[in-house]
Amino acid sequence: MGGGTSSYQEIEETDCILLWGSNARETHPIFFHHLLAGLKRGAKLYAIDPRRTASAQWADVWAGLDVGTDIALSNAMAREIIASGLANREFIEQATTGVEAYRELVEPWTLARGAAETGVPAAVIREMAHTFATAKRAIICWTLGITEHHTAVHNVMSLINLALLTGHVGRWGSGLNPLRGQNNVQGGGDMGALPDRLPGFQHVENDAVRAKFDAVYGVAVPPKKGWHLSDMFNAMDRGELRALYVIGENPVQSEADQHRATRLLEGLELLVVQDIFLTETAQRADIVFPAAAGAFESDGTVTNSERRVQRVRKTLNPPGEAREDLAIICDLARQLGHDWTPDAEAMWNEVRQLSPVHAGMSYARLEQHSGLQWPCYDDQHPGELFLHSRLWERPVRGPRAPFSLVRHELPLDQLDAEFPLRLTTGRRLAEYNTGVQTGAYASPTRRGETIDLSPEDASRLGLAEGQPARITSRRGAVVAPVHIDQALRPGLTFMTFHFPDDVATNMLTNDATDPLVGTAEFKATAVRIERA
Repeated sequence: MGGGTSSYQEIEETDCILLWGSNARETHPIFFHHLLAGLKRGAKLYAIDPRRTASAQWADVWAGLDVGTDIALSNAMAREIIASGLANREFIEQATTGVEAYRELVEPWTLARGAAETGVPAAVIREMAHTFATAKRAIICWTLGITEHHTAVHNVMSLINLALLTGHVGRWGSGLNPLRGQNNVQGGGDMGALPDRLPGFQHVENDAVRAKFDAVYGVAVPPKKGWHLSDMFNAMDRGELRALYVIGENPVQSEADQHRATRLLEGLELLVVQDIFLTETAQRADIVFPAAAGAFESDGTVTNSERRVQRVRKTLNPPGEAREDLAIICDLARQLGHDWTPDAEAMWNEVRQLSPVHAGMSYARLEQHSGLQWPCYDDQHPGELFLHSRLWERPVRGPRAPFSLVRHELPLDQLDAEFPLRLTTGRRLAEYNTGVQTGAYASPTRRGETIDLSPEDASRLGLAEGQPARITSRRGAVVAPVHIDQALRPGLTFMTFHFPDDVATNMLTNDATDPLVGTAEFKATAVRIERA
């Protein structure tokens, strides 16, 4: 099941934190307060990121790796842990499989090779490996810096390998935690907004699972997985997908290779958009359903990165013709011949009936406990603070955890003489995603989109602070003012997606995807930069 193994409280009480591919200080500030509490109690923080971010400035050590070398760094750390006799042999023997093949895979990744491939000094790799392996409790946290690559799944598996090698999973204060990029992203996946899963991460190709849902839904659930987002765009390109219903998403401006995404969306026979603002995507729609804001204008639940389900209560009426999402969907269902009632609690109780991990989460209990963490199997269950404790049982119940054989691969958009600089993307504290929710208000911190350069690159290119520069990739070009950023090393540049009306960063990015989950490689675009 896709969820972080640990609670926020454990971040405050762990001994070592690997913050990998995440600028949590700016992108997850509430979580970062928990992390700071852990630092005040003595935890050691390693910030592993190509940029010396605001988060890295709080770290004991910043490991500034080259973009796309996460697996190489993980394998080098693993090799050092094994060679130094620091692997948790008891846990490995009792709870895992495939360690010998994994040992052979990482054996060539000496500290020298790891340093040469990643740009992280050998001494830093050694220190991280030894501190993580010898810590009593240790946690790995990551975000889009790990997943927005064509090796997204393998990057995550390489971090899981480190936890298995050291036994840092399944115990209080140790675990693996993906920090979710937007409010209720975790809840969306939990509720089945995935192409191969039904609510509670139950697999759609499992006959017994489908039979349970068929009986409650009164219709047959299709017995095969659907398309993820990248599959949908490829299907549009082939002419196989001709209608799209978009709820709370702005793909015209958020998808990689924006030229292609816009062309395909405009070529649909029917585009329906349900949103709280008239986004660039909504402006191209045949039908727009004005929606209520989820936080204050709707009833329901949200789930955060520690798997905690919390109640949301309506406090304001939506403006104008806007309506709650559930009311819109139920009206649409009635037009299709089904008498659905827009009752959020009844809908939630249906989820509890069908998803075992949510069964014990009645509205009354959620309110009583200020939220509960799944799995929560019945009305007496307190919810699980951390996952996979069974791996420490003797004997282990159920399947053992496998090591994954993942190999380092360079980014697909490679550097050359024509495109010699690496552009990576991310977020800034004062803005949000494509600017839909933050672009309409005045802010003293807003500076608009910039192309961030190292002082060395700016000097070499003859570019000064604020000067307009043309950024060109293999897919398109944009113009943005220069910002000289001491956090960047030579050869690395940075932009966000926050101001697409002014600077359409996704005109540049590569829509090559991870073949397993379809995540685009937003983090590794080859560009050249010149005076505009």
